[in-house]
Amino acid sequence: MAGSRMGRQITEVLAALEQAQAAAALIGGLALAPHGVVRATQDVDLLTDSTAADAVHRELLALGYRCIHRSTDAGNYVRGDERVALLYARRPAARKLLASATTHATPFGQLRVIGLAGLIAFKLQALVNNPRRTQDLEDIRALLRVNRDNLNRAELRDYFRLFDREPLLDELLAELD
Repeated sequence: MAGSRMGRQITEVLAALEQAQAAAALIGGLALAPHGVVRATQDVDLLTDSTAADAVHRELLALGYRCIHRSTDAGNYVRGDERVALLYARRPAARKLLASATTHATPFGQLRVIGLAGLIAFKLQALVNNPRRTQDLEDIRALLRVNRDNLNRAELRDYFRLFDREPLLDELLAELD
């Protein structure tokens, strides 16, 4: 599957980020599988170093991507029906998550992937930003269910507290019992 269209896209995008000297890790739907949850997705979502955002932007434009949104926190790019979404790690918590990402075997080869609690935190942030994104809540439920025996509940509580969503965490954890 590494030879798949998405596999080639991921390889190309990661090479562009490497050229820009930007550390990167999978987040979003593609990051679910290394944590035991598989679902279809069309997007390549990455956490990357904010200090390299300008260089990453230039590299993606050189690959033929068009920038449809760019801020200090994120960038979204399209090329035909291929999409790349970048979150820029600029706050200490995001920088820590990027630095602690580990390499996993994926259908697309060996890739750095955000840790479980960080992935849940990014899914929670997406849900808070847009409550209609019910897929993010279902992803959180699935990640908690599959990983129930090795959850760092204190770290998760910190993230849910950050977004003022501790009651939601309590509800989700009660579903596991």
